[in-house]
Amino acid sequence: MPHIMELFGKTRVVVKDGKVVEVGEPVADWCPVFSKVADVSKLTAQEAKKNMEYRIRELGMFTPKRRFGYGVFVNFGASEIMMTALRRGLIDSTVTVCDGAGTVITANPELVQGMGALMSGLVETEPIPEIIEGIEARGGVILDKENAAIDQILGLRKACELGFKNIAVSVAAWQDARELRELEKEYNIGLILIGAHLTGIQDREARELIMEMDIITGCASKVVRHMVKPVLQAGTSVPMFAITQRGKELLLERAKEVDAPILVNTTALPVLPEHKQPRPLG
Repeated sequence: MPHIMELFGKTRVVVKDGKVVEVGEPVADWCPVFSKVADVSKLTAQEAKKNMEYRIRELGMFTPKRRFGYGVFVNFGASEIMMTALRRGLIDSTVTVCDGAGTVITANPELVQGMGALMSGLVETEPIPEIIEGIEARGGVILDKENAAIDQILGLRKACELGFKNIAVSVAAWQDARELRELEKEYNIGLILIGAHLTGIQDREARELIMEMDIITGCASKVVRHMVKPVLQAGTSVPMFAITQRGKELLLERAKEVDAPILVNTTALPVLPEHKQPRPLG
């Protein structure tokens, strides 16, 4: 079974034996993040291939040589927010995903960031024993070591069974959101839902997702930008929106660890300067 990830404007990239073997076409043409960090003026299949090869080369992604020490990629990414929240005691564990392992539960902030720093939309992966060993050595619990399944609902159940009470879960599938909230009631826990990888999401799905999220990324989604009613916004090009008070607290806590100067102001949200938005918005 190959590994499949969507990145670079939701381009579907297939990796097998550490090599990119298939590349689709991007949904977006231009992304302000990759324009800034990778000097890419136009998102293309070739650029997506090069970027995936960079991740394989620099991180060992999808290979037995996987490393977990990349550090901060963007100031307000989902993994960065969760890392800070763990460090500062706002949550006690996370349920995220990693190549070569699938769904992972951990209380280690450095591991959360190490797995998530350059993680885009992981669609499918297969077990890589060295990655699983590396995660376990750093305090991570893999949901399904035999299949590297990606299942955030079962991941949350596992986290609850392990005794965690304040848990952040990354969510890409809108269908999972309501069921995750039901588990929050069933186990009587504090649950933070962070929605990511939403380029191309449709109206109904976006509405369902926004209703359940604490924090949601704008990605290259026109629908999310149109529907969201944030109480706090971090960033203006690919913004991270806090929808609830709990989400607001996590974003503010993350801001304390950002080295760059930060402007705090009250204004109507969202703030979306046209020249900074990904193009086209899906």
